[in-house]
Amino acid sequence: MPSLCRDCLTQFDAGRRCPACGSPRVVSDPELFDLSIAHMDCDAFYASVEKRDNPELADKPVIIGGGKRGVVSTACYVARIRGVRSAMPMFKALDLCPDAVVVKPRMSVYAEVSRDIRAMMDELTPAIEPLSLDEAFLDLSGTQKLHGAPPAVMLARLVKRMKDELGLTGSIGLSHNKFLAKVASDLDKPRGFSVINRQGTATFLSDKPVRLIWGIGPAAQASLDKAGIRTFSDLLRWEQEALTERFGSMGYRLWHLARGQDKRRVSNNEPMKSISNETTFFEDTNNPDILDGHLWRMAEKVADRAKAKRLAGRVVTLKLKRANHAILTRRLSLRDATQMADTIYRTARALFDQVGDQGPYRLLGCGLSDLCSEEAADKSGDLLDPNATQRSNAERATDAIRKRFGTDAIIKGRTLR
Repeated sequence: MPSLCRDCLTQFDAGRRCPACGSPRVVSDPELFDLSIAHMDCDAFYASVEKRDNPELADKPVIIGGGKRGVVSTACYVARIRGVRSAMPMFKALDLCPDAVVVKPRMSVYAEVSRDIRAMMDELTPAIEPLSLDEAFLDLSGTQKLHGAPPAVMLARLVKRMKDELGLTGSIGLSHNKFLAKVASDLDKPRGFSVINRQGTATFLSDKPVRLIWGIGPAAQASLDKAGIRTFSDLLRWEQEALTERFGSMGYRLWHLARGQDKRRVSNNEPMKSISNETTFFEDTNNPDILDGHLWRMAEKVADRAKAKRLAGRVVTLKLKRANHAILTRRLSLRDATQMADTIYRTARALFDQVGDQGPYRLLGCGLSDLCSEEAADKSGDLLDPNATQRSNAERATDAIRKRFGTDAIIKGRTLR
């Protein structure tokens, strides 16, 4: 059976250990060297970056998030063993893992690392479809002649480079379509490499729960439960017309996925629709200094992500959630697209001033949408604000210093509020 050592990349016929280096990290499959659609998912990405940058955290449970009333962005595998999960309320996560080290997200750092990983992917194939900073689909069809090795070998080389050069690990799912590749990447995390081949697709799926399908949340699962659909075998008993009539477009999609069919291409043309950041406060607040300080930090994070992806936006959004959970949203279209924290902050602050005193607030958010290339951004000056160009130049200089000496090398006074 075709086999590959994930440590030394030796290709060989069946065996539990690599004949060249003796490593047990071997992946074997009858179609291993024939499949070309992959999903790469970094392992606990944010937490792994924090552990890499701070070795004192290496063996400790780490949660990325903020505040007892916030939510978990991600958690390392030590914390996950205790039951901590992404999107879990922070207070619940700390109940499960009281000795966890809570670290505030550093989005600009994660974006920078993401760019390094993307550069490695670009060397393999132009067909890359990023889903977030830490995961992407890759289509390596037709690249074997270029690289002199099948896709499986190049994917193993990718995660090996990530470990050697960036100090981060990732898991690979390899199959014959996107749906199965994503399912496969989650089968053996962390540092996994799983294969779902064509011949074994039906057998693999038959007893699996339908919640395995990406996008099936609690509401969809409840609807499927009412129809007696809990596994892929249950789905196979339904005719396509009946599923479509009962569940609409989702039913049509489910009929095909139940048979392991997914015709979607790996597309690198899916545009990002928005960039945003929000925080939930430990206590409801109407303190203008506290709110202003948070608003500036959010504008910085949104700007950092926009700059990291070489994007800008024409619409700034402010989001507020009151103590009774009522949500207030305000938007303003700019004359020119921007990626500058100063512009985002000033616009969001003006929107906040329009809302007036409707607090106290439990959540504050800031976002940028109607995105475009950074080439079209911040080109013209503002006749009504002659100091705008000067502030923009200062921000660019600050970005350069922070990139060289760290994100805390220069901070604004309002950030300390």
